[in-house]
Amino acid sequence: MAGLSRKGWLVAAALVALLAAILFAMGRPPICPCGTVSLWHGVVQSNQNSQQISDWYSFSHIIHGFIFFGLSRWLIPDWPLWVALALAIGIEGAWEILENSPVIIDRYREVTMAFGYSGDSILNSVSDTLFMIAGFLAASRMRWWATVALAIVFELFTLWTIRDNLTLNVLMLVSPVEAVKEWQAGG
Repeated sequence: MAGLSRKGWLVAAALVALLAAILFAMGRPPICPCGTVSLWHGVVQSNQNSQQISDWYSFSHIIHGFIFFGLSRWLIPDWPLWVALALAIGIEGAWEILENSPVIIDRYREVTMAFGYSGDSILNSVSDTLFMIAGFLAASRMRWWATVALAIVFELFTLWTIRDNLTLNVLMLVSPVEAVKEWQAGG
């Protein structure tokens, strides 16, 4: 599969910039309110989680890219890669906007292990989107079974390390299980 054209990269950059502008208009902080910028922040239960460039949830955003690539090749196989990526960025961007709305912030606080969650910084949301793009493009270069295997490794690794992953995050947002919440809190 051919890579992205110059036009594809420009569209991707414009969509990411639009996401940042929307988040700014929503009043999201550009960087961590703590005033620092870090490449990695590995403490889930802290005020810097979802504020820095990367964290444990970056793995989930890579998996988003894997999923969006797979769906695009299944649902719109003849469309150019850049169009499929633009759609993926649109979906990821819509999630980042929704995730930073009061409704979802409150939902995270209620039913997930994200105690005290206050939403993402713009830096983190843009980085999450860039991780999704990296996952999408990586999946476009890998065999399907390698992509699935890597997604499973990411899920198991984050489950073992922080007692959370994409699967549990979705489960707890959609249909919370008290036993899962208690198990996560015990870690």
